[in-house]
Amino acid sequence: MRIGLVAGETSGDLLGAGLIKAILERYPDAEFEGVAGPGMQAAGCAAWYDAEELAVMGLIEPLRQLPRLLRLRRDLIKRWIANPPDVFVGIDAPDFNLGLEKKLRGAGIATVHYVSPSVWAWRQGRVRKVAAAVDKVLCLLPFEQKFYAAHNVSAEFVGHPMADSIVIEPDRQAMRRKLGLAGNPVVAILPGSRHSEVSRLGPLFAATAAWLKERSPGIVFVAPMAGSRLKDEFAAHLAAAGVADSVTLLDGQARDAISASDVVLLASGTAALEAALLGRPMVAAYRLAALTYFLLRTFRLMKVTHFTLPNLLSPEPIVPECMQADATPDRMGGELLDLLQDPDRRTVIEHKFAKLREELAQGADQLAANAVLELVKHK
Repeated sequence: MRIGLVAGETSGDLLGAGLIKAILERYPDAEFEGVAGPGMQAAGCAAWYDAEELAVMGLIEPLRQLPRLLRLRRDLIKRWIANPPDVFVGIDAPDFNLGLEKKLRGAGIATVHYVSPSVWAWRQGRVRKVAAAVDKVLCLLPFEQKFYAAHNVSAEFVGHPMADSIVIEPDRQAMRRKLGLAGNPVVAILPGSRHSEVSRLGPLFAATAAWLKERSPGIVFVAPMAGSRLKDEFAAHLAAAGVADSVTLLDGQARDAISASDVVLLASGTAALEAALLGRPMVAAYRLAALTYFLLRTFRLMKVTHFTLPNLLSPEPIVPECMQADATPDRMGGELLDLLQDPDRRTVIEHKFAKLREELAQGADQLAANAVLELVKHK
């Protein structure tokens, strides 16, 4: 059995590695090839290209890299059409993978897209592109399967691997000792993993820390940063707000920082789901470029009423959300202080997050492997 794979980011590499291991448990002679990161390569995937080849971010850089990416995709199409795999699995990276999947499917190769694009949230017409490209979508979130069913697209909910890997009820005090955090309470600050996020939210988060410090002098902060450049940038914002001495900056270690905290202030994204799975109450904020936000509002491109995954996965909102003009130090600081001063509310939130973790912890690697192997048998 030969399986083609393309993953383009660290998260995709982790998903791919888990999928490979689960398939090898049942088919030890299975072969894997394509675009892979270090995790997939260690699991047994032959890398024609490294996953970093697809890790292009921003607005201008993707345009500069477009000719190279198109050449790479044409090469993959040529190789796999000449020597078809039993199935192809595109892992996330929809801008790259959906076009590849459509070509391969047109040549008679079974195709799977692992991790649904956010078609349910905005530009829902893209579901037609998904339908034309793949035989099966593997969904991390339960409501995604229902969305695809309404559009006659075959999809399966496999759960979220992060929920499978999270330690239930992490030891808060042990983690504080590990990180050298002396003080109480502890607030984790995650201003984002991209320069655009830290540049917009960094000054606001630093000012919010100052707001809280003024009202609760014993409070301490911990901020895990995704890379030295972002760490230096956020350190400058903290210094400007006069709270540099109160914030412990970490190189990565986001899960440890969240586990050590009482509450979390974060940029909406994957971190919100991670905090929820770790059972930590949070306040989420986001700011888009003014023009982007104007276009989203004017043309009603957003189809959801909330922007954090915990709220989208719950019958009623759990996470206070501060979007655009609402993302102010007064608003965010007030929400965090309310959580810190209300232990009963925090307990209720923690119970709700525990139920969410149970819903998402389905054994994603094994279920994804089942779906891929079933498609191979069917084809």
